[in-house]
Amino acid sequence: MILMRLSVVLPAVAALALAASGCSAFDEGGPSTDDGVTVAAAFYPLAYVAERVAGDHAEVELLTQPGKEPHDLELDVDETAKISAADLVVFENGFQPAVDDAVEQNAEGVALDVADVVDLVPAEESHEEHAEHEGEEEHDHGDADPHFWQDPLRLADLGDAVADELAEIDPDNADDYQANAVDLRSDLERLDEQYVAGLADCERDTIVVSHDAFGYLEKYDLHIAPLVGLSPDAEPSPAVIGDLQELIGEEGITTVFSEPLEPDLVAGLASDLDLATATLDPIEGLADADSDEDYGSLMETNLEAIREANGCR
Repeated sequence: MILMRLSVVLPAVAALALAASGCSAFDEGGPSTDDGVTVAAAFYPLAYVAERVAGDHAEVELLTQPGKEPHDLELDVDETAKISAADLVVFENGFQPAVDDAVEQNAEGVALDVADVVDLVPAEESHEEHAEHEGEEEHDHGDADPHFWQDPLRLADLGDAVADELAEIDPDNADDYQANAVDLRSDLERLDEQYVAGLADCERDTIVVSHDAFGYLEKYDLHIAPLVGLSPDAEPSPAVIGDLQELIGEEGITTVFSEPLEPDLVAGLASDLDLATATLDPIEGLADADSDEDYGSLMETNLEAIREANGCR
């Protein structure tokens, strides 16, 4: 178990979130579970949802430790054992091949694939102007953009599915799981409303990001221009760099966004064009095990960074 306290999604609903989820399952020593239910979550947004829905009725194990790049995750013996022992494994097929293999070979409980319960956007529909420059150097994410948690409402859909599975596994606490999922959805709907309002009136509507992890933000009429595709391990092609330089000049873009786990990817572009750099967290994983940040606070920080870069009022 890692040491972490998950803070509330939104400050305005702190009491509600704490009442719904109780002590975080990521706190030191874990929860005092009364029924021994365990959940293995492949990476952070999935663990966040599982913890909020489970409350104090289950122990949630996070397979991708803070500071690790989720795309490159390799499982050790202990992590594989967590998958084998879990009553519920929450993962996203195609996002982490090592997890996919371990679930197929070792999972003895219920395996919940995000792709089966969340409406994922086809990858080819995002940023078509860059599609011809991406390809063989990318990890295989199938035909869908896996970064669905950038849309709070899609994350709420996962919460509903987790509640349904936990209710089947642990029917004595089914009402609590369903109630916690309702509370989570309420919080995420408020977050969605913040994005709608916060990005409604801006001088610019395009952001340049290091990798293509923010496509779901396009629902807020935001245009995403990534330096590389769905995997942060790829190298930007000269053609894409040239396209971005032209776009930056045309749109009057003043800021390019890096990521906490991949801070150097946009450094050259920013230096060449004398642009400011800011951080936009894809929230694939947590950078720091001791941080009080959680999904909601990180999404709010991202919103403020976009608003500042794009001159939003």
